[in-house]
Amino acid sequence: MKTIVVIPTYNEASNIVHLLQELTHLKLSNTHFLVVDDNSPDGTGQRVLDLRKKHKQIHLLLRTKERGRGTAGIAGFKQTLQMGADVICEMDADFSHDPKYLPSLIRGLDHADVVLGSRAVAGGCDDDRPFRRRLLTKCANFYIRIFLGLKAKDCNSGYRCFRRKVLESIDLDHMIAQGPEIVQEILYKSHLHGFRIAEVPISFVERKHGVSKLGYKHLYKGYIMVLKLRFLKLFGRL
Repeated sequence: MKTIVVIPTYNEASNIVHLLQELTHLKLSNTHFLVVDDNSPDGTGQRVLDLRKKHKQIHLLLRTKERGRGTAGIAGFKQTLQMGADVICEMDADFSHDPKYLPSLIRGLDHADVVLGSRAVAGGCDDDRPFRRRLLTKCANFYIRIFLGLKAKDCNSGYRCFRRKVLESIDLDHMIAQGPEIVQEILYKSHLHGFRIAEVPISFVERKHGVSKLGYKHLYKGYIMVLKLRFLKLFGRL
């Protein structure tokens, strides 16, 4: 079974080498790591290429014409399918998603088609984050679950694993989202296709290096995307 982990990046030079080193130290069988970099001016892509000289399971997809979390994730997913992945995982590069949880996410696919790294199930937490941010996350999850009928407790998790058949079924060529709201779109379309969704506990922490790209504008777009997905489903367009 071939596993590929997609890591979208933009200006993550302060994190990416350490992250990839920790991932390779996990020594997961037949596992590769695909960094999808939006031509970061801080040299993130070059650091990946330098590390690849020692670790051939590290790959770089350098995007010079497009930019954005959503399109980067989709580009990465398409590339993994071309590379023959059986299992596709996705995680952030800023260490908010600890590599140590990756094995448990992959094992979760023994009984599911999609596995989320969850802050909201027993054993999961995000106590490192400010109360205001934790409250926003809880409200967003409640909103998403109500409008989209999802049973998952952490619908905003970008730390997740998929069986190949999931990404082949949800039509990656016709996604709507361009930014971080791609997380909700993919989860909802996986749900609509009847795939089994499971959650494993993780501890989510604030980044220690670099600058977060997620602001209130992205949160607003996420709320709008949920409404858009709901109405498209009601009118039979999903």
